Amino acid sequence: MSQPTASPAPVRAPEAPPPPSPTPPLPQDLRAFAARHGLTESGARPSLPAYLRGLHSRRHFVTAFATARLTSQYSQAKLGQLWQIMTPLLNATVYYFIFGVLLNTKDGVPDFVPFLVTGVFIWSFTAGTITAGTRAVSGNIGLVRALHFPRASLPLALALQQVQQLLFSLGALAMILLVFDQYPSPAWLLAVPALALQTLFNTGLAMIFARLTAATPDIAQLMPFLLRTWMYASGVMWSLDSVFKNENVPELVRLALECNPAAVYIDLMRFALIDSFTAGQLPPHVWLVATGWAVLVGVGGFLFFWQSEEKYGRG
Repeated sequence: MSQPTASPAPVRAPEAPPPPSPTPPLPQDLRAFAARHGLTESGARPSLPAYLRGLHSRRHFVTAFATARLTSQYSQAKLGQLWQIMTPLLNATVYYFIFGVLLNTKDGVPDFVPFLVTGVFIWSFTAGTITAGTRAVSGNIGLVRALHFPRASLPLALALQQVQQLLFSLGALAMILLVFDQYPSPAWLLAVPALALQTLFNTGLAMIFARLTAATPDIAQLMPFLLRTWMYASGVMWSLDSVFKNENVPELVRLALECNPAAVYIDLMRFALIDSFTAGQLPPHVWLVATGWAVLVGVGGFLFFWQSEEKYGRG
């Protein structure tokens, strides 16, 4: 006789989940709420004091980056770092042949070779810093997008690289001056403040063009033409005195040439290093103009770059 089949156990219906707890309402002033809890906007531009502290904490990175770039600049060339000296020397040789011999601009310029070489070396410092600045952000875009750091570290490092390169050039310049009977004198000490002011000015320009080319890369293509025009107007290979003595030159042009910052820094170095210039009287406005340009462009360029900090590497 078969056993009776057991009836299946009844299936219970799943219990309903508990009702969600009500979400607390967000405060009306979200900025104050975030500040109270230590929250900051992602990628926001830091305040100027915080930005300066960040730059100071990365000073070793700036130095190491500049030194590494300087070392690798001519690593593929057989003559290596000698090109740091040979490049401005070759430029000076070409300018001497074209302007000093063919165009005869050396007439009326005492100590023309020291005059020319000093102008070429000091101009190369400014031109090299500006050119490096145009590539500071755009040329390191991978680094900018991968890491969080004050972006001003890049133009500062490249400006420092140009200072390091200038030190090599000054050694060669000193030897050339000795060959042409320009011996050290107390006036040579004036080269220190002159180069300090020029360095501040150059660094500010590097930051300005770093921001401009980060937004508009085509500016970098125009720089060789702009720099060449500026060089011709700065008395690198010819004396501006011929323009100042010409009564037919408009007063506005004369004033622009007198206040041309590149020409001012070149004149200061010539006055410090070349006897025939040191013996003369330096116009009193030169140091004032040099200081004004350094402070205006140096500080203004840094602030101009900082104001766009959160935009670098985006887009």
